[in-house]
Amino acid sequence: MWKDLHPLGRHSGGGYRRYAWTPADAECRAWFAEQARARGLAVEVDRNGNQWAWHGDPAAGNALVTGSHLDSVPDGGAYDGPLGVLSAFAAYDELRARGTGFTRPFAIVNFADEEGARFGVACVGSRLASGTLTREAAHALRDADGIALPQAMEAAGHDPAALGADPERLSRIGAFVELHIEQGRALAGTPHPVGVASAIWPHGRWRFDFHGEANHAGTTRLEDRHDPMLTYANTVLAARKKARLAGALATFGKVAVEPNGVNAIPSLVSGWLDSRAPDEETLAGVVAEIERAAAERGGRDGVGVRVTRESATPLVEFDHALRDTLAARLGGAPVLPTGAGHDAGILSASVPTAMLYVRNPTGISHSPAESAGEDDCAAGVAALADVLEGLL
Repeated sequence: MWKDLHPLGRHSGGGYRRYAWTPADAECRAWFAEQARARGLAVEVDRNGNQWAWHGDPAAGNALVTGSHLDSVPDGGAYDGPLGVLSAFAAYDELRARGTGFTRPFAIVNFADEEGARFGVACVGSRLASGTLTREAAHALRDADGIALPQAMEAAGHDPAALGADPERLSRIGAFVELHIEQGRALAGTPHPVGVASAIWPHGRWRFDFHGEANHAGTTRLEDRHDPMLTYANTVLAARKKARLAGALATFGKVAVEPNGVNAIPSLVSGWLDSRAPDEETLAGVVAEIERAAAERGGRDGVGVRVTRESATPLVEFDHALRDTLAARLGGAPVLPTGAGHDAGILSASVPTAMLYVRNPTGISHSPAESAGEDDCAAGVAALADVLEGLL
């Protein structure tokens, strides 16, 4: 499976650009359907573009579901998302080899647009299904080229008219277990190749627009400038400081500049903040401090500052009973919190969810350097099979 999936969406820089509703995404979705049909699983695409591979009757209810996503961040690694989908198929193979009886419907899922790399909102497929992203808000999403989400979906052969909450489908699911590469190094240096998730930190994305005045870089005196790049740069440094003092995380990882000329003072700098914290009060406080720092510096630079919250996800505590069942089934595997968001976190308000993490020796993620050992990946498959068998 790795051999077939590995080249799909690979970029010349070594990472992956598997953006939602692009040709690379279509290749990955075709791969998923092929793997499902090769195992005699019934393939279904729901109203929000999520792919399902079913063993048994979905309408029977109380289904056990596993899987993850196949899309990537810009120049992302091979494991974030795909490891969970590949491991789901491999675990299904293992269950069949063991002669496990399927006493409830079982499905493997590939959620659409989990990373949000193209349209700026993460977990679009699961957010739509759960109703936390409305049909109207989804239809308003645009990519960097101004292409609307419905246009992109339609071009990829999916009808966007049906987008929206899918409570009937979610009501069929009795439990969802997502396996994922660890995004950190909590398991590194321990004897444990697999851990169990306890919670996901609250997190969100905010767009900061810094409005200045375009002018000539070679003729405008420094004291006459209204340079939004200065305000932006100061805000980036402030974000790091405020997050460090609060025990949180804050990252400006995306920036857009107008008119984006080497010899031109910008008229507009837009930066996107990703911030995460152990609790919602801390997160709100950190973001407020960053906003205050931006406004203060903007006042000194003669630059206007506008902040727009684009997404927010509250603290997610995974279903305690399911979490404890997984940890016990795996012989006391470590139970770990994470700052990374996942489809399992989005669904947790509607469905009992849990997560497994496979050890990442470097802790690097969202990068071509992301990796996991072959033995650890195999241990992840075995652990997922054990967990699923206990729940079936």
